[in-house]
Amino acid sequence: MERMIHTVRVRGQAIDEQTRCQHYHSERDIIALRFACCDTYYPCHLCHDETADHPAVVWPQARAHEPAILCGACGWTMTLADYLAHDSTCPRCTSPFNPGCKSHLHLYFELPTS
Repeated sequence: MERMIHTVRVRGQAIDEQTRCQHYHSERDIIALRFACCDTYYPCHLCHDETADHPAVVWPQARAHEPAILCGACGWTMTLADYLAHDSTCPRCTSPFNPGCKSHLHLYFELPTS
């Protein structure tokens, strides 16, 4: 399935108007993530795995300055740094994001090693 969320095309399984999918659909599951392999936004890694014709590639640190996260509430796109700096809310509209999403960042982004 594919849906326009504000002005961004989002692909995945049963997407609603705020990017919720069949895998993650709580009130706060309102982000979509851009995959480096196809420059396409998906609500989650499972949606990518089920609908893309290629393996997922995480967003590389070399592209950290580019927007890779979409707020499904207002359509704002942000970098990983923007997302992390705002305590689980959209920096533009302050809609709450699911705080549990941060535990899955390694599935979407190349993270610095400590």
